[in-house]
Amino acid sequence: MTVAFAVMAKAPLVGEVKTRLVPPLTPPDAAALGAAFIQDIAGNILAAAEAAPIAGYVAFSGPASAFRTLLPPAIGLLPSRRAGLGFSLFDAAEDLLGAGHEAVCLVNADSPNLPTSLLISAAQALRRTGDRLVLGPAEDGGYYLIGLKQPHRRLFEEIDWSTERVFGQTLDRAAELGLETVTLPEWYDVDDAASLRRLADQLFAGGGTPDRYAAPQTTACLRRILAGDGKAVRGLG
Repeated sequence: MTVAFAVMAKAPLVGEVKTRLVPPLTPPDAAALGAAFIQDIAGNILAAAEAAPIAGYVAFSGPASAFRTLLPPAIGLLPSRRAGLGFSLFDAAEDLLGAGHEAVCLVNADSPNLPTSLLISAAQALRRTGDRLVLGPAEDGGYYLIGLKQPHRRLFEEIDWSTERVFGQTLDRAAELGLETVTLPEWYDVDDAASLRRLADQLFAGGGTPDRYAAPQTTACLRRILAGDGKAVRGLG
């Protein structure tokens, strides 16, 4: 029995992803960085799969062709069925549980250096007997990971998506359902210049550590961007 881990991702097309990073990045550079994020999060899932029974996916919107050259064969592709974050999250969970996985974790596409240990901890919590919810809180009030064993639609209803209330409201929905909740350590999303600067500082300080994934694709992409774009260098300090 396996736990399915799926990166929730939009196709990394110019002008459609990481738009809050423009400026300091150009739209093509922002799209390239978005692609690198997806590659590294998929790589992180495969690293976690060495220590736990995990199957990796990307649950995506946009053309499938945008992902085929990015991802290794071990990562499956799961197309979205409906627009909207809440619908996309629930549909991905329902589809993966329906495919026979014992549990599912949905991971955002904004945290390329998330510690691998957190993914392993989520899988271990979900493999224990009994129904439960696993949440990884993000510093901005959302969550970077949600894990569940049953397709509880209520967890995704009446949520103020993209606000600081998401994590708290999801806890409220879990309480309504009587679900045990396991809360992982907090991490951060990279969705503005300040958080991108923080990410660059950590990646350029050295490779992976027990505290964070090395994110080699993101590191290489940032080096290429900063080597050729003086404006980006100034924007990131």
